[in-house]
Amino acid sequence: MKVEDDKKSVDISVKRSLETWEKAEVDSDDESPGAALLRAKKARLAASRKCPYLDTIDRGVLDFDFEKLCSVSLSRINCYVCLVCGKYFQGRGSNTHAYTHSTETGHRVFLNLETQKFYCLPDNYEIIDKSLDDILYVLNPTFTAELTTRLASSSKEARAFDGTKYIPGVVGLNNIKANDYMNVVLQLFSHVEGVRNYFLRPENYMHILKTRPPGDQSFELVTRFGELIRKLWNPKNFKAHVSPHEMLQAVVLCSKKQFQITEQGDAGAFLPWFLNSLHLALGGSKKKKSSVIYKNFLGSMRIHTRKIIPTDIDGFKRLEAERSGEYEWSVEESPFLFLTTELPPPPLFKDEIHENIIPQVTLYNLLSKFNGVTEKEYKTYKDNYLKRFELTKLPMYIILYIKRFTKNNFFVEKNPTIVNFPLSHIEFGDLLSEDVKDKHEAGTTYDLIGNVVHDGSPEKGSYRVHILHSGSGKWFEMNDLYMTEILPQMITLTEAYIQIYKRREPGKEDTSPEKAAEKSS
Repeated sequence: MKVEDDKKSVDISVKRSLETWEKAEVDSDDESPGAALLRAKKARLAASRKCPYLDTIDRGVLDFDFEKLCSVSLSRINCYVCLVCGKYFQGRGSNTHAYTHSTETGHRVFLNLETQKFYCLPDNYEIIDKSLDDILYVLNPTFTAELTTRLASSSKEARAFDGTKYIPGVVGLNNIKANDYMNVVLQLFSHVEGVRNYFLRPENYMHILKTRPPGDQSFELVTRFGELIRKLWNPKNFKAHVSPHEMLQAVVLCSKKQFQITEQGDAGAFLPWFLNSLHLALGGSKKKKSSVIYKNFLGSMRIHTRKIIPTDIDGFKRLEAERSGEYEWSVEESPFLFLTTELPPPPLFKDEIHENIIPQVTLYNLLSKFNGVTEKEYKTYKDNYLKRFELTKLPMYIILYIKRFTKNNFFVEKNPTIVNFPLSHIEFGDLLSEDVKDKHEAGTTYDLIGNVVHDGSPEKGSYRVHILHSGSGKWFEMNDLYMTEILPQMITLTEAYIQIYKRREPGKEDTSPEKAAEKSS
């Protein structure tokens, strides 16, 4: 205890000496150890505040989206970024990779990616300058509650360091090789208000992640997704696009290489994995509202199931089967995070001008699967079943998965049927069970906010996504790095694959294209 007390007293005395020194000059003739220490401190602090190399920093080459590891040793430990060329190096002392790079190239200004402190090498003093705060903000954007609210309701454009104008949230994602099927899902969830606002503030989930065991890969998945969301909505970006490289690496590791960035995958398969992985990583359980995923997407339904009596049994056995109760209807309550709908089979023949007929179906026909009346037959390895579905609880956001791909033993076939759907005022209340309709006070009318589209063949096709920007009320099409405003009427002509609907707030102004057309006329 005495040693600790002595150490504290020394620290206090040194601090008081420094405070005194900052206010008064030190006698240059004083050769005492304390005076020499103060003169050295003064020289270092003066250099820290007046570094002559700040004008060598090139913000145009800085890119904090990729893995932060040394370009020589490939180590993540004690990593620095050279603010002149943008490369990563390890260490700061003599004979380290950063030190060697500085002496060989003359690049002087470095940033420690962990401590977020700036240093001048090889002189090895810390740089203290407010003009560097914009670099720290791009490295780690922070959002207050006020800024989060303002971004969600603003249509104001921001200007990147390279001069490009962009709207926060409407930012392209780089396609490293074949990761567009993940990009569209990530863009989709970045515009779900409940999810976006949650991940813009790390304090919402970091305390949960600290309970994860060491080496838990789900920790990386959540932290990287949070970083990606903050970069997409950063109003002070150096460039008008973001690379999801670290996020994708976390997906590859957490999924045990089920989803790759080097070969095309299925967005419909990635969607449920991503939802469930985030839910579990955030400490989610079977309880309602146990995670931000359940709070926004969890609904419930009743599933009525009846086994079909085989047609090849004789009358006596059929009568016995009916009496046994094995083929009667059974009912179970089942939660859901998304609704899966099946398209009607496309025609097998061409028309009179030898062109394939592309069928069309309305959204309400697809949703009739969940009206509690429509029966669908499902085949298993042993038995066939009839099922009826009826919804009992609607979430804030309804995810609709339109099943377009059918796999068999030889190939994957795509159904090109066009789904005709309105963009707003979709009524899901008609699908609710009769005993819960009156109890659903939150509302049952929904508006479309996101639409994932698949183009081309199953093997060589590509994905793009349509996003409704809540601040401007405009629709944007995002195809990796390419972003463009799109007319709402064009969205319904695409091969929709995954859609997200948001519950309409009571008293909300109608901004649908139909209403806009009425006002203009």
